[in-house]
Amino acid sequence: MKVRVVPAGELRFLGDVEWIDRTRRPFVEGGTAYVPVKDGYPFTTTLHRRNRYAGRGYYMLGDVAIVHGRRPSPEEVSSIMAWKRPKGVLWVEGSHGITRTPRTEVMAGAVHEVAHREGGITYLLDPARIMFAMGNRGEKERIGRLVRRGERIADMYAGIGYFTLPVARAGAQVHAMEINPLAFSYLEKNIRLNGVDHLVSAALGDCREHLAGIYDRIIMGHFSSLDRLSDALSHAGPGTILHVHSAGIAKHAIGTILDEMGIHGSITIHKVKKVGAHTWHYVQDVTLE
Repeated sequence: MKVRVVPAGELRFLGDVEWIDRTRRPFVEGGTAYVPVKDGYPFTTTLHRRNRYAGRGYYMLGDVAIVHGRRPSPEEVSSIMAWKRPKGVLWVEGSHGITRTPRTEVMAGAVHEVAHREGGITYLLDPARIMFAMGNRGEKERIGRLVRRGERIADMYAGIGYFTLPVARAGAQVHAMEINPLAFSYLEKNIRLNGVDHLVSAALGDCREHLAGIYDRIIMGHFSSLDRLSDALSHAGPGTILHVHSAGIAKHAIGTILDEMGIHGSITIHKVKKVGAHTWHYVQDVTLE
């Protein structure tokens, strides 16, 4: 592909110039733009077409490439570095405990705090020390659409604001609770960064100790949610909706807890993503009567 090399900041001034080949997209790297040129017009250099990437799966958080699953080989890491040119490649083996602390290893380059943009929201985090589930994006968007302005919502496992921020942007009053001090520090930063500090009250510690009053909606975004369900139900009333996350379908277990507490409600199930060879992440929407 024949291109002219121009400063990236000048792209917006090129407008309707005749020489640009508009069937192709400019390539930008750093502060330099490589703009496709039509046949018959002067050009600076030629870029050779790269083959489509067909290597190890990864996703980007800011300028860091994240790899899950088995430990990547040196060849796989090199392939990602050559294709995407990230600042670093981070292997996330898994996470542990109620704090969801990740087990990670930097495979190449350097890993640092990043700003990840998703659904109009900016999440600050250090991916080497904080988990971020890309597969939850659809669920965050779904919950954001369900919320009515003015709802009082409890987010019992707020993390860095995965669900807190979307529902606050929808106009809810959110009581966000997080037990991990590092995640909580990012939660506070992200609340301010996204301009919803007037809508969110954040509390550090065990959610069971911070629940207060009756909520319109309770978000339980952790696979151990069933262990805290009776606590949540103590702060719910007729019409309250609880979103109970689980690894595998938990409808029967939820129904048993409702029966034991003498509470009636309907349960609908939503599949979120695959989390293991034979295991799926589900959310049970429980609407109390």
